[in-house]
Amino acid sequence: MTDPSETDPKGGPPAGADVPVLRGRCPICSKAAVHAYRPFCSKRCADVDLSRWFSGSYAVPVVEPDDFEDESGER
Repeated sequence: MTDPSETDPKGGPPAGADVPVLRGRCPICSKAAVHAYRPFCSKRCADVDLSRWFSGSYAVPVVEPDDFEDESGER
């Protein structure tokens, strides 16, 4: 059983627990990435990123040509 004094006060794994850490950094908060949530450091940061995609904060720019022709050759 884990000694309560060894647990992380933020509710994470016990201090010194063997948690795989990746070399990269979390794109949201820049903490070390954790394998379970890669490329993020936590579920919270993964959820923040997903929320940004859903809200439209992230977008892929599109440039449409002026002289677009459809398959039939009409403009």
